[in-house]
This record gives sequence, C-alpha cells and structure tokens, in this order.
Amino acid sequence: MTTSRSALNSLAAAGALAVLLAAGAVACGPAKDSATSSDSGGTAKPAASAPAKQEKNEKNEKNKAATEPTAKPAFKGDGTYRVGTDIRPGTYLTSGNKDDMCYWERAKDAKGDADSILANDNVTGSSYVTITKTDRIFKTTGCSDWYAVTANKAGAPKSSMSGDGMYKVGKDILPGTYRSAGSTDGNCYWERSKDALHGVDSITANDNATGSAVVTIAGSDAYFKTSGCADWHKTG
Repeated sequence: MTTSRSALNSLAAAGALAVLLAAGAVACGPAKDSATSSDSGGTAKPAASAPAKQEKNEKNEKNKAATEPTAKPAFKGDGTYRVGTDIRPGTYLTSGNKDDMCYWERAKDAKGDADSILANDNVTGSSYVTITKTDRIFKTTGCSDWYAVTANKAGAPKSSMSGDGMYKVGKDILPGTYRSAGSTDGNCYWERSKDALHGVDSITANDNATGSAVVTIAGSDAYFKTSGCADWHKTG
C-alpha cells in the first residue's frame, strides 16, 4: 500500500496528526461538525478564464448531484458537537464542497490537542464520515450541509466519476475497472477503503499517479476517494 500525502491528510496516524491539525487550522480555522443532531501582500494570481471556471463549477455540480441526498440535512452550520449529546453516532455525507475549504475532525476528547484527533480531512467535493459511539467530539468548518446516510436506501450507481470526492461503491458508483488520464504533476490521488472512519486501517489501497491511472474497485470495497485526477470512466 502506498503511503501518500493525501492519505496522511485524512488519517489519524501517530506523528502525522500534528501536521494535519496545523493544516486544517490554517486552511479552515475551527472545524465544522458532521453528524445527526438532535434536530439536525503577495502578488495576486491572474484570474482564471471564464471557460475554466465554468468547467470546474460544472464538475462540482455533477459531483453534488451524484451524491447529495434529497432528505432534510442532519444539521447546518459550523460547530463543535458532543457525540451522544448534541449528535448521534452514524455515517454522514457532505457534498458540493470546493477548494479544500471543508474541514472535519473526529476527536476522542475536547482538549483540542493533536493527540485528541482520531481522524480529519480537508474536503473538495464529497466526503462520507462515520462517527462512532466512542467518539467524543465532532467538528466541521466550511462544509456544506451534512446528511445522515440510510444504509438500506437504494442508490443509482454510475460508471463514471467527475471531480474530486468520496464515492460509495454500489450506491454512487459501480464496482469494476476504471481509467483516468490522471495528472502530469503527480497530484492525482486515489484511495480504496473499507469504511468511512478515515483511519490508517481503513485504506485497502492508494496511490499518487502521474500520467494515466487505472484501478479496479472491488465489490467488497466500501468507498473510493479521488483527488486531483481527471474524470474516471469504467472500462471493465
């Protein structure tokens, strides 16, 4: 299994968390929460061309449409939530996020130390997160609304993926072999995972790809995550 920068950004591995915490704080400030609530100087960069912006927005909308439920969101807004008191354990989904500005964090206590973090991530597109009954705190910031995921709800799995995000196998996408043109700078990251806990043990396989990328997503995989890659299309 390849250990990658992107993987470490979402994993609560010893030694990596301090870096992750700093990254999350700088990128997003405090963190926003995801779970079922009781009710629920430098030189300026040149502006991107209109066609480029339009293409990126279209990809984000496609990704959002493919994953976002139509039910009422579990909760809205940034915050720090106590698991079991403010929010319930379970699996939740946020989608339609842009430019890594969505940050979430599972924590074992409210001390706010690096050692408190069980898992965290900066999200573009969609992300599933499972909050366990032994978690104590869940924080989110800058994220779109979070929705409770219904395990037995049927999906309409697709044979392609457009834009960054985390896809549920069998519900959002079909299992099979997929190909992407990848990237020219090695920033195409993909990950097969067995759950949405985002721990080191959650990853079945991952890679940073330069040039084209090919991956077989098994029917036994729970999720597939992609970041910085060109569109994926099922080839077999």
